Amino acid sequence: MTKFAFVSAERANHAVATLCRVVGASVSGFYAWLRAIPVVQHRAEAEAELRGRIGRIFAARRRVYGAPRVHVELRREGRRHSRRRVARLMREMGLSARRGRRRTPRTTDSRHDLPVAPNLLARNFAADRPDQVWLADISYIPTGEGWLYLAAIKDMATREIVGWSMADHLRAELCVDALVMAIQRHHPPRGLVHHGDRGVQLGFNWSSQRHPEPTAAPRREPRQATSIRASCAACC
Repeated sequence: MTKFAFVSAERANHAVATLCRVVGASVSGFYAWLRAIPVVQHRAEAEAELRGRIGRIFAARRRVYGAPRVHVELRREGRRHSRRRVARLMREMGLSARRGRRRTPRTTDSRHDLPVAPNLLARNFAADRPDQVWLADISYIPTGEGWLYLAAIKDMATREIVGWSMADHLRAELCVDALVMAIQRHHPPRGLVHHGDRGVQLGFNWSSQRHPEPTAAPRREPRQATSIRASCAACC
């Protein structure tokens, strides 16, 4: 028991000044301590409530969130706490994110029954002029909010990225948007070969690769070509 706590417990039986003189404490210091009790109690209650909220977020996110991501979740709920405070409380609570292998997304799925275009290149990755052969591929980039998927189209002759698209999904429009950008920017002549692998993005096949009318004339529709398996010249 502290000096001030002793004085507070005995002040009903003795004068505060006498008690403070006996224990060697100041009267003003005792009353300042007494006024601070509600503030300390409120702070303790607020911290207990914050600890409970941190624990619920940590459990709801399957114990894989560290202090930075828990801090972001708290801010989304309108709770303004510093990241250092969140990190300190998580350390005191013994909460640490599990370190597991991030599941790598699969951007190519060759197991489908959709039509497969002929392999017009036959692994002859060479072109004499621009807009003769375009190579298409998909990559993925890890971010703090999940995977970001990038579809890119590269001109085989110039090695220039002629079209691209980014999204948080692997649906067909990811590839279509990249092809539409390339066509609208370069207006390729008739006979262009658009080469990708044999994968399928939720039904992305020859009919879905055509640039919709009337933006592109029929003479500018690229010929589709696929490689024999999932390997093709890298676009990036």
